[in-house]
Amino acid sequence: MAEPQSDVSRPSALPTANLLQRGTTTSQSVVDQNSADYLDAIEEEWNKKVDLEVETLLDGMVDLVGLASIGDKDKFRIAQESFQAQSRAESMVRAANSLLSITHSMKLLLLLSDEAQIAHRRDAELKTVQSEKDEARAEVAALLDELIRRPIDAKK
Repeated sequence: MAEPQSDVSRPSALPTANLLQRGTTTSQSVVDQNSADYLDAIEEEWNKKVDLEVETLLDGMVDLVGLASIGDKDKFRIAQESFQAQSRAESMVRAANSLLSITHSMKLLLLLSDEAQIAHRRDAELKTVQSEKDEARAEVAALLDELIRRPIDAKK
C-alpha cells in the first residue's frame, strides 16, 4: 500500500557543514580587527552608500534640467528626450527609495544600539572638547597678558 502524501515536514538529520568555507582570510581579518576599526569601516561603508545615492540624485536632476531645453525639435527628438527623462526619473526614484531604506536602517540601528556605549562616547567627546576649550582659554589668556604687558614695558 502506498504511503499517504502530506505537507507536514518530517524531521531529518541535518547534514554537517563547515561554516565560513568561503573567504576565510577576510573573515580572519575581521576577527583580528578591534571594535573601533570595525565600526569605522562600517561607518565608511554607510557614507559611501549615501554619497553614491546622493550623487545619483544630483546627476539625474542635472540631466533632467538639460533635457528640459525648449527649442525646435522634431517628433523623434521629443520622444527620445521623453524616454531619457523617464529613465532618469526612475533612477532618481530608486536612489530616493534607497536613501529612505538607509535612513530606516540607521534609525533601527540607533534604536537597537547599546545606549550605554553611546552615552559613554558622548561623555568622552564632551571631556575632550572641554579640555581643548580650557587649553584654548589658557593660551588666549597668556597671549592677552603678553599683549597687555608689552605696552607697559615699552613706556618704561
